[in-house]
Amino acid sequence: MTTATAPPGRAGRTAGPARRGPRAGARGTRGEQVAGYAFISPFFLVFAVFGLFPLLFTFWVSLHDWDLLGTRSWVGLGNYSALLEDEDFWNALVNTLGIFVLSTVPQLLVALALAQLLNQRLRARTLWRMGVLLPNITSIAAVGIIFTLLFARDFGLVNWLLGHVGVDPITWQEHRWSSWLAISTMVDWRWTGYNALIFLAALQAVPRELYEAAQIDGASAVSQFRHITVPMLRPTIVFATLVATIGGIQLFTEPLLFNSGANAITGGTTRQFQTLTMYLYEQAFTGQEFGYASTVAWMMFLVILVVAVANALLLRRLRGVG
Repeated sequence: MTTATAPPGRAGRTAGPARRGPRAGARGTRGEQVAGYAFISPFFLVFAVFGLFPLLFTFWVSLHDWDLLGTRSWVGLGNYSALLEDEDFWNALVNTLGIFVLSTVPQLLVALALAQLLNQRLRARTLWRMGVLLPNITSIAAVGIIFTLLFARDFGLVNWLLGHVGVDPITWQEHRWSSWLAISTMVDWRWTGYNALIFLAALQAVPRELYEAAQIDGASAVSQFRHITVPMLRPTIVFATLVATIGGIQLFTEPLLFNSGANAITGGTTRQFQTLTMYLYEQAFTGQEFGYASTVAWMMFLVILVVAVANALLLRRLRGVG
């Protein structure tokens, strides 16, 4: 009995592509990987040049006694040891955190309530939503000048209004708490509308059926806000808090313009409202201590990093609860 076999040439043509298939597939996979890395490489290149390199170079500078002319000498962790014993640094840190708390907490609460209001059916709703961004796009120099006049001691509008309720004129720039409050008011005025739009965008994703079901059950508007709006916006609230924290720790322009003059960069005669960024600027460009200023910058980075990690852990916990 004989068995039919295919001609050698045809068998060779049939087996050839099967042997080349895996190599061709591997080349295709590697090509797709190279193409993918090529598409995302611009981000990493830009980050390496403008983010990672300045960060590492700042740390390198912080390990030296570095002046304006570039003369440097190695001091190791000496700048960090000196910074931990620097009363002016701790004063600036307390001022920064104090202004941050006074500005961020009311800002986010008002922004959340404003977003809930803008999410309702209002006449000219688009116009109102655009209007809340006007403070954010206003020149910060103009904002600083206007608020400085508002909080002036003798002719300021704030003291004039307080005088009608029996409060004596307040010198807002001379005291710690009063200056904190005035600067926080300036920050709140600029950024409340911005955060309100972020919350409003998150509110658009909340199913309307939840509110309709709550209305059928007889829930009031306050109860709906507490039990539906706030839980659904928890991740967005954490995000807004993180962004506000980063901006609050880097606060510079508002307190600088609040008391323009000989003591502007020191935050008043007794440094009552000098922030970390102002102290960094003073050490770098007034004292010409670039190594010490880089140390301040790295301490600011560590503070922001700690807060960012705390917010990330909180966000993960809230997601787990949801």
